[in-house]
Amino acid sequence: MIKNNKILKNTLLSSLIALSAISLNTNASVLLQGWDNSGDAGFGDLALNRNDDGSSSAIAFDSFELLNFDSGLNFFDNSYDQFFINNNGNVTFNSPVSAFTPESFPVSSQPMLAPFWGDVDTRCTDCGEVYIGSPNADTLVITWDSVGFYSSDSSLTNTFQLVLIDRADTGAGNFDVEFRYEDINWTTGNASGGSNGLGGTPAQAGYDAGDGVNFFVVPGSQTSTVVDLDTAPSNTDTAGIWTFAVRDGELPGDTAENPILPTIDPANPGDYSFEFAITDEDPIFIDPEVAIGYDYIINSGPLFTAVLLPETIGDGLFDLWLWDLAINDWFDTGTVLTGGVWYDFGQATDRFRILGIETTDMLDPTNPTAFVTGLRFDGRGIVNLNQTALTTFVADPSTSVPGPQTLIIFMLGLGFIARKYFSTNK
Repeated sequence: MIKNNKILKNTLLSSLIALSAISLNTNASVLLQGWDNSGDAGFGDLALNRNDDGSSSAIAFDSFELLNFDSGLNFFDNSYDQFFINNNGNVTFNSPVSAFTPESFPVSSQPMLAPFWGDVDTRCTDCGEVYIGSPNADTLVITWDSVGFYSSDSSLTNTFQLVLIDRADTGAGNFDVEFRYEDINWTTGNASGGSNGLGGTPAQAGYDAGDGVNFFVVPGSQTSTVVDLDTAPSNTDTAGIWTFAVRDGELPGDTAENPILPTIDPANPGDYSFEFAITDEDPIFIDPEVAIGYDYIINSGPLFTAVLLPETIGDGLFDLWLWDLAINDWFDTGTVLTGGVWYDFGQATDRFRILGIETTDMLDPTNPTAFVTGLRFDGRGIVNLNQTALTTFVADPSTSVPGPQTLIIFMLGLGFIARKYFSTNK
């Protein structure tokens, strides 16, 4: 079988999404497995016979007798009561997809959830297979267990899961998604330019609303570092588990109630990385939870032009510091910013520091909207910025400063937005 493919590459929009993870395991594995009636492999029933580029027939949610999802899934105002499992590491809702080389999101008219879109091949004797199971009434798990790559190669195998969690308790059709990566060793099939499972056009992970606009790509996708999905930092406390929520049909980041988390480096827990799209002049809001101050630093992309700080923290007054290139250090501008009032820097800047949060006003680390900061930028494009929390030691343990968690909230439709269309020729 000969495969031909034409790839057009898209800008990678990297950001992370928060959601509480569920766990059925008591060992170190990130996989959900071993529930009652979970089959010989421990993951439920066989979803696909051994194949290359194959797909299941349409699977209705109500075909699972004990599974909820009574309202189906509401994915960007489209309700789906069935889905297709594609051997190549993804699930779609409108029709099956046989494409083996990942097409850069967005893929118009094809809503997709893709934990690992690559050229999976399960025909090899030593390859694992694809399973589907329901460990409880609210959870559906699809497992690619020790799957090989094209052509029928089991020299390296990958094990990963897509988990759908019914959240009708928060609204009809609402759901959570988890990508769980147990063991990732190969990135590319031979027909996608790879050799021995690596190189070429590597796999892509993320989701696509199918409207040609709204999508998310997990960092590392379509690069060699996608092989690190099982070990690299994620948006949860556990490497190998990525999560996001869909509420009222909208992807994370559209509202403060469904925010987006940045990448958090465990080696530098107070330093948070963001990368997102600026598509118009509306502000973007980012929300670190606990600190006495913050540094905001642009790594690349449009610069800061204005900032809006919260008006309900302490006395609502904050000190503005800027960077002096001559002394290569911060200096106090003497400017006091008032919460709730936009401050225009006058000249675009790549960094600024906010101080003046009193230690007596330590913010609740469990409150996801404790310190919402509005930012404006001097142009459109992809901005990558870091925000570092400035903390201080407080002798009384009951009031000591915990490490902050940081939320990034995209308002008014901002976020993972691009307007390019891509096609795959076979």
